[in-house]
Amino acid sequence: MVCRFPEEVLEHVFLFITSHHDRNVVSLVCKSWYDIERYCRRTIFIGNCYAVNPKMMIRRFPEVRSLELKGKPHFADFNLVPDGWGGYFHPWISEMSRAYPRLEEIKLKRMVVTDDCLELIAKSFKNFKVLVLSSCEGFSTDGLAAIAANCRNLRALDLRECEVDDQSGHWLSHFPDSCTSLESLNMSCLGSDVSFSALQRLIARSPNLKTLRLSRSIPLEKLSTLLRRAPQLVEFGTGAYSAEIRRDLYKGLSDAFSGCQELKELSGFWDVVPSYIPAFYPACSRITSLNLSYATIRCPDVTKIILQCSNLQRLWVLDYIEDTGLDALSLYCKDLRELRVFPSDPFMADANVSLTEQGLVLVSERCTKLQSILYFCRQMSNSALIAIARNRPNLTCFRLCILEPRAPDYRTFEPLDVGFGAIVDRCKDLQRLSLSGLLTDRVFEYIGARAKKLEMLSIAFAGDSDLGLHHVLSGCDSLRKLEIRDCPFGDQALLANVSKLETMRSLWMSSCSVSLGACKLLSQKMPRLNVEVIDERGDLDSRPDNCTVEKLYVYRTVAGPRFDMPSFVRTMDRYPATCI
Repeated sequence: MVCRFPEEVLEHVFLFITSHHDRNVVSLVCKSWYDIERYCRRTIFIGNCYAVNPKMMIRRFPEVRSLELKGKPHFADFNLVPDGWGGYFHPWISEMSRAYPRLEEIKLKRMVVTDDCLELIAKSFKNFKVLVLSSCEGFSTDGLAAIAANCRNLRALDLRECEVDDQSGHWLSHFPDSCTSLESLNMSCLGSDVSFSALQRLIARSPNLKTLRLSRSIPLEKLSTLLRRAPQLVEFGTGAYSAEIRRDLYKGLSDAFSGCQELKELSGFWDVVPSYIPAFYPACSRITSLNLSYATIRCPDVTKIILQCSNLQRLWVLDYIEDTGLDALSLYCKDLRELRVFPSDPFMADANVSLTEQGLVLVSERCTKLQSILYFCRQMSNSALIAIARNRPNLTCFRLCILEPRAPDYRTFEPLDVGFGAIVDRCKDLQRLSLSGLLTDRVFEYIGARAKKLEMLSIAFAGDSDLGLHHVLSGCDSLRKLEIRDCPFGDQALLANVSKLETMRSLWMSSCSVSLGACKLLSQKMPRLNVEVIDERGDLDSRPDNCTVEKLYVYRTVAGPRFDMPSFVRTMDRYPATCI
C-alpha cells in the first residue's frame, strides 16, 4: 500500500532528498523503498571510519559516486589523540578502487592518507573530480603529483590544514596542458616553494577557477599577476602579504583586486606589512567572508579593514581585533552570521591586547543575524553570558574558551553556571556548545533539562561529580558527540546511561575518573559499541580493574572491533570485568 508508484518515479523523487538523515528515514519505510534508495544513493557520509567497514558499505550501496569519511576523534585537533592511533584510509580505497569505478568525489577529515592511496585514486577512477583532505596526514607532494597527472577531469583539489611532506614544489607541473576543468585549488597548508610558472599556466587555462588559496611561499609581488589571470575568482587566499614598500607594486595589487568583481571570500595574509593593507580595499565592499586568523595585524589596522567590509557575514580573526575592533564590527557589519576570535598566544597574556567579554556582548547586541560564535578570551562574567543569551536567542553554535582553566566570573568570583544556563535556556536551537571556566554540576543540570536540540558538547575542567555527566546523558535527547577532558566524571554515570551511548556517534573522555573495570563492563553490556581504552603508560593486561584509564573512546559500530590498533589501544570486548 505504501509504494504505488513505479520504481523509476520513486528513484527520481529520492534524488531530490539530499539530507543523509532523511535518506536513512526513507529507507526504513518498507523493503521496496529500501531497495530503491539503496541503488539510487550516490552520496555517502560516514562520521567514523570504524563505525562500518568498506565491504559493508559497498554491499549496502553499490552505486556510490561521492564519499565523505572522517577518521580520528575531534580532540585530535588538540593533540589529545596519540600519534599512530589509526584512521587509515588505505583499507577503504583498496576496496573502493575495485567496487566503484565511477567514483567522482572523496572528502576525508582527520585521516592517514599515504601516497599509495593517492596513486590508487589517480589510477582507479577515470572520471574523478573532487579531492578534499582536511586535517589529514601521511602523504607527500609525490602523491599530489599523481593526482595532478592522472585525474584529467579534476575540478577541486582542496588541502585544508594537512601535514604534507613537501618533496618538491614542482608537483603542479604534473597537471597536463589539457587540464582546463579546475574550479578550486587550495594549497594553503604547503610549506615549500612551488613552481610559479606552472601555477601561472594552470590558472591561465582554468576559466572556471572560482577558488584559489595560496601558501605563504607565494610572495606578494606575484599576487597581482595571478589575480589578473583569474578575475573570475570568488574565493582567494593570499600568500605572504609582505614586501618592501613600492608604489608600482601597491598600484598593481590594488588594480588587480579592483578587477575581481566576483570576489566574496578573502583569507591568508601571512606576515602582513600594514602599508599594503589598503591595496585590497577595492574588493572589500563585496566581501562576505574574511579569514584573518593567520594575520598578526594589530587593532587599528583590523578596524580599518572592518570599516570597508559592510557586507561581512563571516569573520575569523585573532584577538588583536580587541574590544575596539569588535565595537566597529557590531556597528558596520549588520549581516554578520559567524564570528571566531582566536588567541594570538594561548600560553601568555599579551599586555597590549585589550579583549574582554564586552566586545562580544556588543556584537551579540547589534548583529541580529549572528548564529555561530567561537570566542577565546581570558575573562568572562555571568552577566555577559546572560546578555549574549538575551540578545541572540537564534544562536546554533556557542563555543567559549576561557584560556585559564576553571576561571570564575571575574567580577563576583562565582561559577559561570548561571550564564551558561541562560545560553541553553534562551537559545532553543543550540546544536553545538563548548564550556569553559569554573563550572559545577548545576550547569549540567541546566543543559540536560533545556538543551534538547544539542548535538555536540565539549567539556573541559568542569563539574563536581558523576551527577554532572548523568544530567547530560539522561537529558540531552539529540546528543550525538560528547567530548570530555579533565573532569571528575567516572563509572557510576557512565554505566547508568549505557543505552544512551548506543544512540550517540561517540563519547571521548580523557583524564577523568573512569576505571578499567567499568570500561570492561560497559563493553559486556553493549556489544554494539566499541569501547577503546587508550593508555600510553604501559601494559593494560596487568592492570587491576579499579585503576583509572588515560583516555576512553566509545563509539557505535556495526563492524565490530578494529584490527589496526597500536599497542597502546585496547578494545574491551576480550576482557571480563572482575571488580569495579
